Amino acid sequence: MRILGIETSCDETGAAVFEDGHVVSNIVLSQTIHSQFGGVVPEVASRAHIKAIVPIVRSALDEAGGGLDSIDCVAVTTGPGLIGSLIVGVAFAKSLCFSLGMPLLGVDHIESHIAATYITYGEMREPFVCLVVSGGHTHLFLVETDLSQKLLGCTRDDAAGEAFDKVARMLGLEYPGGPEIAMTALEGDPEAIDFPRPVRLRAYEFSFSGLKTAVRYFIDRHQGEISPQLTADIAASFQAAATDVLIEKTVQAALDNGVKSVSAVGGVAANTALRDGLTEKAEASGLNVLLPPAELCTDNAAIVAAAGYLRFRNGETSGLSISPYSTRSYG
Repeated sequence: MRILGIETSCDETGAAVFEDGHVVSNIVLSQTIHSQFGGVVPEVASRAHIKAIVPIVRSALDEAGGGLDSIDCVAVTTGPGLIGSLIVGVAFAKSLCFSLGMPLLGVDHIESHIAATYITYGEMREPFVCLVVSGGHTHLFLVETDLSQKLLGCTRDDAAGEAFDKVARMLGLEYPGGPEIAMTALEGDPEAIDFPRPVRLRAYEFSFSGLKTAVRYFIDRHQGEISPQLTADIAASFQAAATDVLIEKTVQAALDNGVKSVSAVGGVAANTALRDGLTEKAEASGLNVLLPPAELCTDNAAIVAAAGYLRFRNGETSGLSISPYSTRSYG
């Protein structure tokens, strides 16, 4: 069974072919134009998707071999995400399926990130706690089966990745901020500045606005003193505060719910400090750690195709009536 996956939820145009549990091809084009604006410009992103989607899909099919006649179903991200970008992917997938008489599946963006664990580790026979953490999302799920996830908690305000991007901008670093913070932090002391760690919220909820504000106030108080070393210390201390909270709540959720494994997915899950810290704390607590490779954590179409494969294998299809959505409540 072969699934063609299409991803256009933000500023990556992705197409992939997934066949019987394996990624056959996975092509991603990242839009570099947004770096000059310090963030993704929705109108620019959607126009870039229009230009890129046909050649990206063609490249994924060429790499996989077999062409469109070998595809059993098309899976496309329907949301959450930038509505203009999502419209491009959904409209393209609908047109393809209508013209070829092919089944269509709309895939939730969060669910596709969770499916990265399936790609890496195969079918999950026991429940696990999954942290979905990216520029737009910070959610904790109890994954009961490959097709069933229960929301445990989420952020009250900024997503973790959004906080990384905003702190990077405060420090004059390039966009996207997550990788820049991580690289700058390598030269800093994570204990140099005692930034707040908001762990006393309701059990599995997160908040990063206070941490972000604390960084802003620290920078304002030290105007004229921000040397390269202090910049590195700020980055390292901020990163430590953010990842400590993510790690603490993920491990505690697993212990509270009596599961044996934890996972982290989404763009921020590519962060080495988060990966290393989660591995250390989870293993010390007797938990298994399921971490997909970094290339499957960021937005890509392989995870969309994998999520579509699981649902299509279960007999599900969406039909041509699907519509994209910018937000969704998982409670």
